[in-house]
Amino acid sequence: MLKARLPKQEQELDITSFMSLMIVLVPVLLMMMVFSHITILELKLPSNLEELTAKPNEELKHLELMVGENNMALYFPQGALLKTIPALEDGTHDYKLLVQSLKEVKYLLDQKDIENKSINLLLPATTSYQTIVTVMDSVRSYPAVVAASLVEAELFPEISLSDAPEDLLQQLNNLPVDNTPSENKGVQP
Repeated sequence: MLKARLPKQEQELDITSFMSLMIVLVPVLLMMMVFSHITILELKLPSNLEELTAKPNEELKHLELMVGENNMALYFPQGALLKTIPALEDGTHDYKLLVQSLKEVKYLLDQKDIENKSINLLLPATTSYQTIVTVMDSVRSYPAVVAASLVEAELFPEISLSDAPEDLLQQLNNLPVDNTPSENKGVQP
């Protein structure tokens, strides 16, 4: 009793449901890649503590920004006060005036053929994270219109962080709040 074997037919693989899943999944994953884009900021720590505490001279031409509770101060060369940026009426930092002052400093440095892309941020230990990030964004670049398109123009992208000297920080925090609008203020060397 031998049974005759029937030839086996191969089963076809049905991938239509898998293809439907891929058609939906690929665009969703691509959109999530755009939304989860992470920006990395490169920070430089001061290389030599003695260099930062030295007296201002011709070799140490560092631009410094001290951030107080409400006021900010620009120093150039290191340790020499260039501009005080008072707080707004509500006691918050005036970031528009900061950007305007940094643009003027950048222009003055370019006029004297001094190429400087670095800035030292002198921050007290109590500075909030949001303040640090906003200051860093403000000193790195500013929006500018070039050929009818909005671009980020470079100010001082190389940022170093340091502790603010207590004596200068006390002086800065004791300044009164200024009620003058930001547009009327400028760098006064």
